[in-house]
Amino acid sequence: MVTREPSLFPATIATLILVLKRLIVGVLILAGGCSASDPASPETTAPAPTVTTTDEVPSPGDSDPIPDGALVDSRGEIIPPAPDVTTGSLTDEAIAAVETLWSSLETGFEPEDVSAIGATGDPRLAWLLADIMRFFQGTASWRSAVEAFNQLTGTDLTPQLSDRPWQKVNDYMIAWDVEAPPGYADYKRRLFTLVEPGWEPFFEDGGGDVDWRLVSWGGVFIDDRPLGDLERCARGCIPALDDPPVTDAAGGDWYADDGVVFAIAIDGEARAYPKNMMEVHEMVNDTIAGRRIGMPYCTLCGSAQAFLTDEVRGSEANLVLRTSGLLSRSNKVMYELNSKSVFDTFLGVALTGPLHDAGVILNQVAVVTTTWGEWKAAHPNTTIIAQDGGRGLEYPDDPLGGRDDNGPIFPVGDVDPRLGVQDHVLGVTAPDGTQLAFPVGIATLALEAGEAVQLQDVTVQLDGGGLVATTGDGAGLPTHQAFWFAWSQFHPDTLVWQP
Repeated sequence: MVTREPSLFPATIATLILVLKRLIVGVLILAGGCSASDPASPETTAPAPTVTTTDEVPSPGDSDPIPDGALVDSRGEIIPPAPDVTTGSLTDEAIAAVETLWSSLETGFEPEDVSAIGATGDPRLAWLLADIMRFFQGTASWRSAVEAFNQLTGTDLTPQLSDRPWQKVNDYMIAWDVEAPPGYADYKRRLFTLVEPGWEPFFEDGGGDVDWRLVSWGGVFIDDRPLGDLERCARGCIPALDDPPVTDAAGGDWYADDGVVFAIAIDGEARAYPKNMMEVHEMVNDTIAGRRIGMPYCTLCGSAQAFLTDEVRGSEANLVLRTSGLLSRSNKVMYELNSKSVFDTFLGVALTGPLHDAGVILNQVAVVTTTWGEWKAAHPNTTIIAQDGGRGLEYPDDPLGGRDDNGPIFPVGDVDPRLGVQDHVLGVTAPDGTQLAFPVGIATLALEAGEAVQLQDVTVQLDGGGLVATTGDGAGLPTHQAFWFAWSQFHPDTLVWQP
C-alpha cells in the first residue's frame, strides 16, 4: 500500500489531520501489524464526546411516563418537537452562505461564516452544522455551529454545559427526519474526502442509495489493504482478518471456556470466532465448507453477521469485505474492496457502485453467539481461530474495556421503547419477510425450562448454548444477535416475542 507522505498533503488536509489527531489521540491504536511482543489493541471508533457516566443505560420505560407522540433518545431523554422545515430550492442567500463557508475548507472555517448558516432560517442546513461539529470539536467554529443549530431549530443546546452536543444534534435531526438540503451529498463529499481520500469512490455515482444524512465518521480510516495483506494500515484503520489459520477444539484450549464466540456451521463444518479477536478486527473473510463468507462485527450494535460472498453473479472474483471507517446510525459501514461498492451492513444490500447497479443483496447464514465451552461441547469437530490470528499478535481479553457498556456513543436518533436500548435480541426474518425479534435472556430461560419459543411460523431453539431459529418444517433460518436499538432501527416494523 502506498504511504502518503505528510509533506505531499495540501495545506487544508494537513490542517484537518492535525485537528483529527487531537480528536482520536489515546483512542485510536494501531493493531494491524503489531509484533508478537506487542499486545494487540483495537483500532476503534472515537466517541464524540466520550461517554463518561457509569450508570446503567436507562430504558425509556424506567423513567416518568412518556407523553403520547413524544420521541425519546437512547438515554431516555425526550426529543423536542421538530422545527418547521422549508422545502424546495435553497434561497440565494442560503446558497451564498453555504458556498462561503465551504470555500473556507481550504483555510479553516471562520466562526462568523458558520454563524451565517443560522441566519438563513433553513433547518435543513443543520445537517452541515452537524458535520462541522464532528470534525472541529472544541473550536470556535464548533461553538458557532451549536449556536447556529439552536437558531435554526429552536433548541437550546449549550456547548459548554450540554452533554454530548454533537450526538444530540444528530439524534434530533434523525428523529425529526429533516430532509437533506439540495446538494448535500456533494457538500459532504468535499468535506469527508479531505479527511479520507479513499472515500471518494463512494460518492462517484451521486451516492447511490446511501442516506448521507445518517453517515458520520467513526474515528478511523478506510481499510483498503489487498486481501491477505498483513501490514498495518498506514494511516490507522480497523484491519480485517483474512483467511486466518485455525486449530481444532483441543488446540483452542488457550481460549477460556466462558469466553464469548460467534459461531457458524455450514454443511456440517463448524467454526468459532473469539469475541476478543473480533473486537480488534471487526471483519473476517474466510472459507467454511468450501463457501466464502464475509463476517462483519459491529461492536457498537453488538451484531456479528455472516454473508456468503461467493455467489454474486457477474463479479469477477469472490467479494472481499472491508471496514470503511464510516458509520450509519451507529452501524459500521462496510464496503467491497474490488468494486468499491458500499453496503448497508445490517441488511447486506449494496448501496453504491457496480454491485448496487447489479442489485446485489448478500445472503446471510446463521451466527450463534455463545461461549466457547458450550459451543465445542455441542460441536466437538469445530475449529477455532488460532491464538495469534496468524499475525503473531496477542489479543487482550477485553480489548474495548467496556467502551460500549453505557449505551450508544454515536447518533441513533429516536429509539423504540418496547425494549431497553441494549437488550440483546435474536433477529429473524421469517419466510414471508416478517421481521421478528426474540429477547435473548427470557427466550433462553424459557427454553431451558422446557417451554416453547415460537412466533408465527418460526421456532427458536438452543444450539451450543446460543439461539437458532427454524421454520415449521425444521429448515434453518439466517439469524444473528444485536442490541435492540440496532435491530429495531433497521427493522422498525419488527414483531417482538413475549413469553
